[in-house]
Amino acid sequence: MNKIHKTAIVSSSAIIGSNVIVGPYSIIGDNVKIGNDNIIHSSVSISGNTDIDQNNQFFPFCSIGSVPQDLKYSGEKSQLIIGKNNTFREYCNANLGTKGDNMKTIIGDDSLFMVGVHIAHDCIIENNVIFANQVTLGGHVYVESNAVIGGISAVHQFCRIGNLAMIGGMSAVENDVIPYSLAVGNRAKVTGVNIVGLRRANYSKEQIREYLSTIDKIFTGNSIDIEKNKFSNTKSPLIKNLISFLDKDSSRGLCKYDR
Repeated sequence: MNKIHKTAIVSSSAIIGSNVIVGPYSIIGDNVKIGNDNIIHSSVSISGNTDIDQNNQFFPFCSIGSVPQDLKYSGEKSQLIIGKNNTFREYCNANLGTKGDNMKTIIGDDSLFMVGVHIAHDCIIENNVIFANQVTLGGHVYVESNAVIGGISAVHQFCRIGNLAMIGGMSAVENDVIPYSLAVGNRAKVTGVNIVGLRRANYSKEQIREYLSTIDKIFTGNSIDIEKNKFSNTKSPLIKNLISFLDKDSSRGLCKYDR
């Protein structure tokens, strides 16, 4: 049974699942779909063509599905898609997609977005990420699973953040950050490997050493393209993921490696 506060405004055309809580003064718009077991605290706005899966929690003053902060946006029927088991703390903002990309902003599962996080139009965020307070993503950013972005950091449009990468607080990221790396600074540089994160993900010491040795060889050689091809037959899942990341098209280039 749903619990919708008497001061909440829920559109009659919104689709609401079961066991959903909507707090005081929250507003649910016409084209919103909300799955089962979601908790929407007080003073939350959910609008646009927004599709939310089950068991998420939205704290006060979140703005979810609002129109993009993009002057080229002209009212196209774009979407925001949110997975399951996410927490959006106070003042988080997630915008719809635009016709300048694939018309969708997509947020996966099992992630924590702390106070004041901004997720701009056409971003794609995979699973199990943590964005600390006041993290800002420009449009079209792609964040792979298990990444951590420190507080008051900003990521430039079209950047990619690799799997299990960790970005230090107060960083300005204007280039792609390779998987399993540590990056920090203004402008951010890759300074090493996220050894703690890899250990927590149950990778062995040997796998971590091999990965560290590999990125040293690739990024300190004469050519990244030439050096990475030397590892095309690797059996290491870490190195395979790195090569796959490097093989994909990039609009921003790579963060400088400065270990």
